[in-house]
Amino acid sequence: MNKVALVTGGSRGIGFGIAEKLAAEKWDLVINGVREESAVSEPLAKLRAYGVKVGYARGDIGSSEGRAAILVATHAFCRSLLAGDGSAAGIDSTRYPLLATRSFVLVNNAGVAPKVRADLLETSEESYDYVMSTNLRGVFFLTQAFARDMVAAKKADPAFSGCIVNITSISATVVSITRGEYCIAKAGLSMMSQLFATRLGPDGIPVYEVRPGVIKTDMTAGVTEKYDKLIAGGLNIQPRWGFPEDVGKAVASLARGDLPFSTGQVIMVDGGLVVPRL
Repeated sequence: MNKVALVTGGSRGIGFGIAEKLAAEKWDLVINGVREESAVSEPLAKLRAYGVKVGYARGDIGSSEGRAAILVATHAFCRSLLAGDGSAAGIDSTRYPLLATRSFVLVNNAGVAPKVRADLLETSEESYDYVMSTNLRGVFFLTQAFARDMVAAKKADPAFSGCIVNITSISATVVSITRGEYCIAKAGLSMMSQLFATRLGPDGIPVYEVRPGVIKTDMTAGVTEKYDKLIAGGLNIQPRWGFPEDVGKAVASLARGDLPFSTGQVIMVDGGLVVPRL
């Protein structure tokens, strides 16, 4: 039976870096995004080139309708894996769709930045709600839905393996007063990781937080010159940008189960940026 990972925001940036590392380790993938599937055909094709099955779940995690669509598409993808799999005989895929897999990982990666970087005293309610609905509220309720599925699957079959990985940011603890709503959302997501780790620990479902530093993606493209100078001036202990594959390697390690006794912990992928120095 297959192992499946759902990667939200998995068609670009850090999400694609994660998806690519998982595909290289033969995880079948459900990629979530808000664009039409035709608009992400190129990254999906690159992932399929690894010889794995790749589905697309279109939906905005910031809306209840979007989350429902992601859940339905992921369930359908998992059930589709039963076709021709003799080892799946007797599985109730209607009641326990995740049992169509032997392992399921939810990677909460999707997130948005404020549309405008504004001083904390000028942050608008519209910007605050826009960021929080996707980066925290949406992640909470998507995780809740899949956590219920994982708990049910684990009770039905103790051999089932489930795992949740939340991608946060150094902004969970490093202040940036021109994007306070983003920092607040990431700090909340960090606490959410501990909450779900505590709730799901007795069910044998680990929850991890991966906290990237300055990563070279389209989200940081507009501040490249700023961070080039900061990195050259010693921002990181390791004097370079981080890349999506750096985050992908960390997530792949967690998906493999390399840290089975570390639920609720933060995995830093920041080149030593937050290490206190004199």
